Amino acid sequence: MIQPHSTMVHTAEQHNMTLVEAILSGDLVSARELLTIRINELIEEKLEHRKLRLAAEEYDSDMLPEGNVMKMGRTKLIRVRVRKGKVQRRKKFSTVKGYTIRGGRVVRMSPSERINRKRGARRAKVKLRAKRNVILRKRNISLRKRRAMGLR
Repeated sequence: MIQPHSTMVHTAEQHNMTLVEAILSGDLVSARELLTIRINELIEEKLEHRKLRLAAEEYDSDMLPEGNVMKMGRTKLIRVRVRKGKVQRRKKFSTVKGYTIRGGRVVRMSPSERINRKRGARRAKVKLRAKRNVILRKRNISLRKRRAMGLR
C-alpha cells in the first residue's frame, strides 16, 4: 500500500492534529489508538522501503561478475566453474593479505612464497595478454549459446 508522499504527509498532519486534540481533551484511549495507527503506518513505510532496497541490492549482486564468491570471515569460497549443474572446481582463498590457506587453516606466507607469487603473477599477466583475444572469443560464444537457450 504505497501512497504518494504528499497524501502521506497530509494524513500524518491529520493524525498529529487529532492526536494532539485527543490528548488535550483527555481522551487517552482514542489518542492511544491514533498513535498505534501512526506507528503502524511508519513501520509499514519503512518496511516497504527496506524491501525495495534489498531487492535492488539482490538484483545488483546477481549482475556482478563475482557472483560465485562467498565470503566466510577470513576466507572466501570461490566456485570457479559450474557445468551441467555440477561444480567442477571449488577453491578456498584467504581474504587477509599476506596469508594463505594450508590444511584448512589461515597461515602467514613466507617471504620467498610471496616473491614467487609476485613473479608468477607477472608471468601470468604477460601470457594472458597474449591469449586475451582467444579468451574473449570463447566467452562471447558461450554467452551467445546461453542467450540462445534463454539463460541470459
